[in-house]
Amino acid sequence: MSSTRPLSGLTVIEIGHSVAAPYAGMIFGELGAEVIKVENPKGGDACRGWGPPFTEGTATAFHAFNRAKLGITIDLTDPAQVERLHELIRDRADVLIHNLKSGTLDRYGLSAAALTAEKPNLVYCNIGAFGSTGPLRDRPGYDPMMQAYVGLMSLLGEDGRPPVRVTVSIIDMAAAMWAVIGILAALQERRHTGRGGVVDTSLYETTVAWMTLPISAYLANGEVPKRYGSGVEQIVPYQAFAAADGHIMVAAGNDNLFRRLCTAIGRPGLAEDPRFRTNSDRVVNRAALIVILSDLFAAEPIAVWAARLDAAGIPNGPIQTVDQVVADAQTAALGIIQRLGSLSLVGLPLSFGGARPPFAKLAPQLGENDPEIVDRPG
Repeated sequence: MSSTRPLSGLTVIEIGHSVAAPYAGMIFGELGAEVIKVENPKGGDACRGWGPPFTEGTATAFHAFNRAKLGITIDLTDPAQVERLHELIRDRADVLIHNLKSGTLDRYGLSAAALTAEKPNLVYCNIGAFGSTGPLRDRPGYDPMMQAYVGLMSLLGEDGRPPVRVTVSIIDMAAAMWAVIGILAALQERRHTGRGGVVDTSLYETTVAWMTLPISAYLANGEVPKRYGSGVEQIVPYQAFAAADGHIMVAAGNDNLFRRLCTAIGRPGLAEDPRFRTNSDRVVNRAALIVILSDLFAAEPIAVWAARLDAAGIPNGPIQTVDQVVADAQTAALGIIQRLGSLSLVGLPLSFGGARPPFAKLAPQLGENDPEIVDRPG
């Protein structure tokens, strides 16, 4: 593929706020689609105020989720402006994405049924909270609430301590990616049928999908999963250990790696201990093995262990902070942090023909493109 803008020629209308729909829109924009973000003229997307830090008067968070877009304002309580939005969708849109509360757009004639009836080749994507059916379909939902309600927080942290959550918007952003996957699949189908359709995903379904392994394990054995801190239930050792000067993640994900690990740390006999010979043995005898390994790793600094484990081919890495990740040579080599003017943001984790889609446009100011899109004659 020669172009870093493979979706050029596609027009996406995003009626989004916060993270989920905006992140989906940003992905389309970075891949070359014309993305038109629709906001309320009375303040716009609340994410504009999620700061400090701010860049050019707008929260840096807003730029992170809304770069590569055009921006217009539509007052949904004004019938004339709603009609203008209808015209825009009919005339230009291939895709409409929204994450407003269930039923909100229906009140303005902008439901999936109404718009796909008017424009049969439109792909309409709902990013809901709890999904399109069920007793909770009309209930609002947010990322941390889903992490709690769908059990993810029950697996994070350590037993005996308060629950914790993934602090990045992992559910919102993953729901956005599922939306993009679903939309691209619907567009592929449209190539054959000429018809669009409705794509549904939600924060709830996305969180359940993240729980694929623990739910599958529970359905197999009936045991509610426990919390293992940085470790996992099914593989041992596969966690962080405290070294003399910090923490190092060690991932001996199979029996061969465990044997090499034992040699690298100077305890080859551990691999022949009947308690630890196979991964199943190590899972059963987790507590005993972790005590032994913890005492060993505490004796030397991270650099010593990293050198030994690297030489043995054992996956490992220090627990880095954000500033260390930004300064890391691998980050620089990939060019995934992109700069435009005074603002640096994380680019898409995709390259085409060795080239990453460039950071070409800041997020729009509120109503920035009203003159040429909303206010133009006809």
